[in-house]
Amino acid sequence: MTIENPTSPAARAVGPLLFALALGAFAIGLSEFVIMGLLPQVSAAMHVSLAEGSRFISYYALGVVIGAPLFSLSTARLSRKHQLMIFITLFLGGNVSSMLADSAHALVISRFLSGLPHGAFLGVAALAAASLVEENRRGQAVGKVMLGLTLASLLGNPAATLLGEHLDWRWAFACVSLLSLADALLIFKLFPQQHEEAQSSPLKEIRGLANSRIWLTLGIAAIGFGGMFAVISYITPILTLAAHLSTLWLPVVLFAFGLGMVLGNLAGGKLADRKIMLSIFCILAWSVLVLTLFPLMVSSVSGLLLGAFLIGTNLALCAPLQVRLMQVAGKAQTLAATLNHSAFNIANALGAFLGAWVVQQGYPMTQTASYGAVLPLMGMVIFAFALLKEVADRKKSAIGATDLI
Repeated sequence: MTIENPTSPAARAVGPLLFALALGAFAIGLSEFVIMGLLPQVSAAMHVSLAEGSRFISYYALGVVIGAPLFSLSTARLSRKHQLMIFITLFLGGNVSSMLADSAHALVISRFLSGLPHGAFLGVAALAAASLVEENRRGQAVGKVMLGLTLASLLGNPAATLLGEHLDWRWAFACVSLLSLADALLIFKLFPQQHEEAQSSPLKEIRGLANSRIWLTLGIAAIGFGGMFAVISYITPILTLAAHLSTLWLPVVLFAFGLGMVLGNLAGGKLADRKIMLSIFCILAWSVLVLTLFPLMVSSVSGLLLGAFLIGTNLALCAPLQVRLMQVAGKAQTLAATLNHSAFNIANALGAFLGAWVVQQGYPMTQTASYGAVLPLMGMVIFAFALLKEVADRKKSAIGATDLI
């Protein structure tokens, strides 16, 4: 990946460019997470149960899983500016369709279409951000783009939830659509046409996936990140049925969750620029601990807020895994970067599915966290294989392996 000279005109414009990329991430995060806070209202409006309504979450995630490799390969020869313009425009269309959906079936399809460009946009945005700074600041650059995603939970999600509760849930998707339109205009105006970008092709990208280190990293994301979604997908019934609180507390709980995501994301970006493998291991272990303790916290308002905050900090895993993929992807940079978001949304779907299973079995709502802790634990097992593979590769190339951890 080419890195811009920080003294060049392009480097001096890093701030506005990162803002444009972060705004797109904000819109995407709002679309992904707001349905979780509004799930009871949307399910009631579409005349389906909460468990059936989880399809509005899982089909969006399925769209991400399918769309990320599909769009990254089909647009591999285009510049990043053109890729980003295509992805955000398609995302806009999917959210307009969600806003206008008149049945559960139509909303499921619209959510699926909205998810298709999600991973492709965030993956290319991460590569674009990393290309604008020095190598030892890539993690922080990626973290700044992902900050838009976390601010969507901190500020956008509670605001959109309030809007949906007091007006109509469709207004939440109307806000996402307006933000997407604004971002498309910003990217068109601000983003440079970088002719010096190394040209890729679908064949180069696919060949690059022969590297097993890519798949191990993606496996950590797909499995290890799912615990957070097992909880947050059912945050409203946890609030009302387990904590016995009014839904008036929901925006406050979502704010606490979003604050945890913001701080976790910033910490993850800084950790990624230091000891990458150690940071991944520690964040997975932290996730297991937090999910295990969460059921003990919901007996009081302060405990629930602290628990939601700590669950949100699990997003710290995002930047280290994204940077790790940049390190190992070789000629499959774009495909690997977008597949990372497919993996994260496999985690989203897996967590929501696991939570639905817990609910359907009649277990207490808080047990979504207890069972969810199994997922980062499994991520640690995959990490162990990744670490062994890295040590073996370094020994073969006569490079010391002691600096991994």
